[in-house]
Amino acid sequence: MPAAGEFNPAEPDTAPAILPDAEGGFVAPDDPSSRRLLKLLLVASPHHRATPDLRGLMAFLEHEDFGFDVQLDVVDPALRPELLELHRLVATPALIKLEPSPRQVFAGNTLLLQLRNWLPRWQQQEVVSGLGMSLRPVESDGSRTQRELQLEDQLLVLRQENETLIERLRVQERLLRMVAHELRTPLTASKLALQSLNLGQIDQPRFRDVLGRRLDDIEQLSKDLLEVGTTRWEALFNPQRLALGPVAAEAILELEKLWVGRGLELITDIPTDLPDVFGDQRRMRQVLLNLLENAFKYTPDGGRVSLTILHRTSQWLQVSICDSGPGIPRDEQERIFLERVRLPQTSSTTSGFGVGLSVCRRITEVHGGRIWVVSEPGEGACFHFTVPVWDGQGAV
Repeated sequence: MPAAGEFNPAEPDTAPAILPDAEGGFVAPDDPSSRRLLKLLLVASPHHRATPDLRGLMAFLEHEDFGFDVQLDVVDPALRPELLELHRLVATPALIKLEPSPRQVFAGNTLLLQLRNWLPRWQQQEVVSGLGMSLRPVESDGSRTQRELQLEDQLLVLRQENETLIERLRVQERLLRMVAHELRTPLTASKLALQSLNLGQIDQPRFRDVLGRRLDDIEQLSKDLLEVGTTRWEALFNPQRLALGPVAAEAILELEKLWVGRGLELITDIPTDLPDVFGDQRRMRQVLLNLLENAFKYTPDGGRVSLTILHRTSQWLQVSICDSGPGIPRDEQERIFLERVRLPQTSSTTSGFGVGLSVCRRITEVHGGRIWVVSEPGEGACFHFTVPVWDGQGAV
């Protein structure tokens, strides 16, 4: 194997490798002198290279024979940031075809599919090039010139790069909107703490403690905003061994201004023998605060809100937050987890931009769990999400 960071499935100065054929046997490839070099550059972080798509891509290039001598260089953009500017990359991971010309850039989470779609065209171009033919126009059948074919290829490449750029801008917009929404939580908690202090409900030490921790949250979110332009949102997570019960209890206390004095029945069931989970503490608190804030908002005075954590299986904890609010129609229960979706029956009575549940969905999915709602109109709603149990993940 070559040095870490790259591999060359077929080296020009080595003997031809024996490759598997379509029927399970083995055949020698064509004479290397008749094969052209397909030089590819994969710009991807270690996190991206661990995904199924990139593992499949690298295995495909290493084991398949499609008429080229393949040279694949793999670089980490964090170690070689100049490549982002050199190749005008608008997203990573990215696969760049350096040779044969023209240069092409593929980006996103479907690199293997994109490569498979383009290989037949590259193979066709190589056949024509190998014949040494000049594709001159024949007026009688309307054939196109070689220059026209080249312009067509360049147009396809430009269209592809344009589509990649548009998708990247959409992703950036979503990420910025989500991180900006997260800023509301520490700001709201700080405002509630100040109100509680003014009303004599908390003392100065408690107020300073809440304010200090929320300012730390705002500082971290500001760093996220700076990183979000070059980093996938999922990469901003730092999952560790975590006791979820204290995080849930703290979330309830931080929102006490929303339920104290309203006659709400607040029910908590957080067993003391819960196993630890594998999660990002700040993100888990974000999910709990979002769901609890919604429950308190939509529950009328004198209603009921409950928070329950159950050890469902050896692999998952399930958190359930239920309210006695207006409920959610069945046909809306999947849509509410999409971005900027708010229910018409609640949008006129509550504030916000409607991305909170979308944030919750993204956070739980990045942790490997899932989130869902069970509700009937007029009978309240129960939001459930799962978190993986700690079993040594990431242990050194």
